[in-house]
Amino acid sequence: MAKTALTPQSILAEVKAGNLKPVYFLMGDESYYIDMITESLLEMFMTESEKEFDLAVVYGKDTDMRQVISLARQYPMMAKHRVVLVKEAQDIKDMETLSIYLEKPMQSTILIVNYKNGSLDRRKKLASELDKSGLLYESKKLYDNELPGWIINFAKSRGLGIDDRTAELLAEYLGSDLGRIVGELEKLTITIPKGENRITPELIERHIGISKEYNDFELQSSIVSKNILKANKIAVYYGKNPKANPLVKTIALLSGFFSNLMLFHYLVDKSQNAVASELGISPYRVREYSEGAKNYNALKTMNIISLLRTYDGKSKGFESKSIPDVELLKELLYKIMH
Repeated sequence: MAKTALTPQSILAEVKAGNLKPVYFLMGDESYYIDMITESLLEMFMTESEKEFDLAVVYGKDTDMRQVISLARQYPMMAKHRVVLVKEAQDIKDMETLSIYLEKPMQSTILIVNYKNGSLDRRKKLASELDKSGLLYESKKLYDNELPGWIINFAKSRGLGIDDRTAELLAEYLGSDLGRIVGELEKLTITIPKGENRITPELIERHIGISKEYNDFELQSSIVSKNILKANKIAVYYGKNPKANPLVKTIALLSGFFSNLMLFHYLVDKSQNAVASELGISPYRVREYSEGAKNYNALKTMNIISLLRTYDGKSKGFESKSIPDVELLKELLYKIMH
């Protein structure tokens, strides 16, 4: 039987049920879940007053694994468990030494290891020992197409609603750092008027600064529908706010769309669910690809992809150091839509 994949929720549920592990090794490129699990574990294992006596916090750059093991071998003074937290453990050079401790860990100690921006080599002994005697969890970055859904679910967990388009706008603007996304969503939660429970584009524009009318998704939509006037209005707005609307970022978004549009042209099954699955997009965005395919045939799409590559280079200073981004964008829009 295949091993059930660990999730932050399943890890914490096991702890609540009293099924504790002597070592919690939390690794990966997404620090949000590492921090969230760590904070939750500390709250479950000891009170604030107990932390003064039985919580030891060390940093990887200032210690080695032998010192960590020495701390873990000590008995608790006031709490039921002694907790040793190792932050920035990726800086520890002798990490494999932890496998020695795992052979006979202290049952009165909970060792929590935060190993960020990387992961252990699962072929080595330590990883297999952690799987047997401790807990090894890898927190992976979400793919870009997963972020809107994650935002919707997070908002729902706070009793709030947010539509697909608004969630995608937030994801595009804030990037894939879940910590940053959560921070902004928490701010929005506080600012929602009493009696309301939805995160709206107006709320985002007011408190985060993302324009509901002048943003990359509205620009993309205007290109798809060949709304030349609207596209150029957005370009002018970008010209007045160049730092908030870098051309490199806009081109990256458009490149992703037209690359997917090229794939869309050659899909046999163009039903909503099939397209969403094949392109890795939200189902509500399929209509945009259907419209795009009508306005840009496969040959034109291929030419646009080539154009975007050329202007990506220009936006980075190749052969166009003296041309403002807004002029490059206007030029690009003209060539795409004509």
